[in-house]
Amino acid sequence: MKNELNLVLSPEEAANESVIKTIAARQLHIPENNITFVKIIKRSIDARSRNIKINLRIDIYINEQIPAEPDYKPNYSNVSSKTPVIVIGAGPAGLFAALQLIENGFKPIVIERGKNVKDRRRDLAAINKVGIVDPHSNYCFGEGGAGTYSDGKLYTRSTKRGDITKVLELFVAHGADSTILIEAHPHIGTNKLPKIIEAMRQTIIEQGGEVHFNYHVNDLIIKNSAIKGVICNNTDTNSRTEFIADSVILATGHSARDIFELLHSKNILIEGKTFAMGVRVEHPQALIDSLQYHCSLNEVVKKRDYLPASSYSLVHQALGRGVYSFCMCPGGIIAPCATAPGEIVTNGWSPSKRNNPYANSGIVVTVEPEDYQKFSEHGPLAGLRYQQALEKMAYNAGGNNGQVAPAQRLQDFVNNKLSPLLPDVSYQPGIKSAPLHELLPSEIGKRLQLGFTEFGKKMRGYLSNDAVIVGVESRTSSPIRIPRDKETLEHPQIKGLYPCGEGAGYAGGIVSAAIDGQKCAIAIATIK
Repeated sequence: MKNELNLVLSPEEAANESVIKTIAARQLHIPENNITFVKIIKRSIDARSRNIKINLRIDIYINEQIPAEPDYKPNYSNVSSKTPVIVIGAGPAGLFAALQLIENGFKPIVIERGKNVKDRRRDLAAINKVGIVDPHSNYCFGEGGAGTYSDGKLYTRSTKRGDITKVLELFVAHGADSTILIEAHPHIGTNKLPKIIEAMRQTIIEQGGEVHFNYHVNDLIIKNSAIKGVICNNTDTNSRTEFIADSVILATGHSARDIFELLHSKNILIEGKTFAMGVRVEHPQALIDSLQYHCSLNEVVKKRDYLPASSYSLVHQALGRGVYSFCMCPGGIIAPCATAPGEIVTNGWSPSKRNNPYANSGIVVTVEPEDYQKFSEHGPLAGLRYQQALEKMAYNAGGNNGQVAPAQRLQDFVNNKLSPLLPDVSYQPGIKSAPLHELLPSEIGKRLQLGFTEFGKKMRGYLSNDAVIVGVESRTSSPIRIPRDKETLEHPQIKGLYPCGEGAGYAGGIVSAAIDGQKCAIAIATIK
């Protein structure tokens, strides 16, 4: 017999399996010995007051055998001789599209401009240590996409995206800890994601698919308004290769500017869209813990015996625009995520334990077309050019020195003061004091100042000179949308071309991108 219970427990109680079992038996009015197994289905933290509670939904197995762990991996068939589908990009949209194609009986041919996760590490080390950016292999490009080495949070604000559970189960099937199925805000961690991504690649290859690294798509083969394949340049050998298929899933991510430019040059419709830009702010994690867990700094260590590094989510309307936190990384590190020399781009990531001494988050402002009118000559690429201009500004403000980034203490930024000295930060390439209050465009800088002021009222102590902002956070989303038919998901001009994921404007993170990849694969199966 199985019963479902909802429990509200203290953090200490929720951390003790025997206590959970005792409380469950009491609520069910049965002897504790009758309970053979307790399975946690969902877990969340309610820290709205000093009396912090853990909400648990659990299944209680009474006088039954302990259930076997489910196998979440679909029963794939070999597709080596099936109809090929080209998938451009090996980020979450591309990888999950490939797995869904196999499930539907198609052969995915995955083409990735960057390197595999193992080889990619050397290029990330070069960015962090000496400021050298490889335009094909960096934090944004390479196996697993941007999420592999810049965090791996697995939740989405949208409940309309699709089947989140299937995405999480596929992660578990490829090596992720099963706790991601129960946490309200599941997180794998940058230290664990690479092996999971490698396992997904192995599944694709074992089932008859193909995965090609170091192949940069530089043209599309189109005949009679229908896609017939792609032309690639091998970045190792500089040789030209054609891949042929009647269906192409375009899952290149939000930073593949050359793809947007390629489409525009071929008069394939793309559209500018609303996006966001700002800065990354970093606080001592202990300070954020004390604010979120309603305790003194001295009490944080005791709280953390039973509670994770705390996060926050903040939003404010400033002068008619949204100012909000994005990709908050408790116990995390700020990462240099430029995709070309001469630009500074910040992002953040956390290891699985979230045990670094800093908490960082993007704080960004909604950007509208009226903000970049001076770039209007670039048509639908105007927002992209605005984005590039701010990244080049940040590079110059950092002293034109590798990936050294401009920075300012938070309260000084709000008060329009240059910071003569800066605190230690997690950003490995280094920071340089700069007047970001002057350098950021007023449509962003002024709203950030108002937003930070309001956040300081919501979380008293947040607006502190112990915190530092690092610029710029510019790749929260794509400034371009590649349109597609709502029913078929094909581009309205090019039959067989399926714009997909963040780069096409249909996702905003690992999970939503993965779901969109699955949707495009299912759409192909429906048509074929």
